[in-house]
Amino acid sequence: MAHRIGEIARALGAEAEGDLDLTVTGASEPQAAGPDQLALAMDPRYADGIGKGRARAAVVWPGADWRAMGLKAAIFAPRGRLAMAGLTRLMDPGPAIAPGVHPMALVDPTAEIGAGAAIGPFVVIGAGVRIGPGARIASHVSVAEGARIGAEPLILQGARIGARVTIGDRFICQPGAVIGADGFSFVTPEKSGVEEIRETLGSRAEIKDQTWTRIHSLGAVTIGDDVEIGANVCIDRGTIRDTRIGSGTKLDNLVHIGHNVQVGRDCLLCGQVGVAGSARIGDRVVLAGQCGVNDNIFVGDDVIAGGATKIFTNAPAGRVLLGYPAVKMESHVEIQKALRRLPRLAARVAALEQRETEGK
Repeated sequence: MAHRIGEIARALGAEAEGDLDLTVTGASEPQAAGPDQLALAMDPRYADGIGKGRARAAVVWPGADWRAMGLKAAIFAPRGRLAMAGLTRLMDPGPAIAPGVHPMALVDPTAEIGAGAAIGPFVVIGAGVRIGPGARIASHVSVAEGARIGAEPLILQGARIGARVTIGDRFICQPGAVIGADGFSFVTPEKSGVEEIRETLGSRAEIKDQTWTRIHSLGAVTIGDDVEIGANVCIDRGTIRDTRIGSGTKLDNLVHIGHNVQVGRDCLLCGQVGVAGSARIGDRVVLAGQCGVNDNIFVGDDVIAGGATKIFTNAPAGRVLLGYPAVKMESHVEIQKALRRLPRLAARVAALEQRETEGK
């Protein structure tokens, strides 16, 4: 689909100069851009790439001399990644799901589907399900009995929405996600080895045989508005109360949210994050890739944890964390500096010991 430069600038709320009627059909990195593509050069570092490509128009940084770059039009982006968000939204055609309910979809007669739905083949929608208007549901999705989904959801191939799950408006779910599986919750008739270790912090009086008894999940999952779920994310249902994900929160691929977890609003949980059962995550928390959060603890509002951080105890609001176990980022940096000095320190100690031995 072709877009005029003026149209793109208006969509981005950005200023533009040059031939605003010039049309482009897509976007590209500067050095690979063809004459019908919009080059993305929002930083001076990418200026050289424009000369290597064939773009006639580009998104550039404020104050860029676009004419000297040989361009016929330019859009100015004070904040490059924000411009990327608007541009990709404008140019993304979305998945090709035919309007209406595909004849090979199975929709229970008691389910209610809002107007303007596009439901692909091999979709199964259970009894009592309610889905708001404008739904787009790709092939092989299942929505179990009693689930509630708001307006304009996009649910992609193979996602599984469990029984009694409640989801708000404008939900986006990538392929393979599972929302509302049973929680991983088991108990032993006698005190288990895990309980003993928690109490003693390592010592065990006696190792005994133990068998696990399942605790069933009676709760469900509640998700707010404008939430996005990545591919193969797993969100377990609660044991009694619902597991909850706040509005505006985004979960990357392979994130696991355990039973009873409460995640606040506008959080960002990156790939392979794991949050153990009954943990509470505040608002606007950022957990980078492979972070882990212990069960039954609280991570305060606005906490940022760097990649692979393991949070074992409550984290105060606004804290920046790094490491295993998690400490303040500045403390972690000092610890790493000290670790790098250890070989030299050990060598000095050995030399002092040798001197002392020879002196005797």
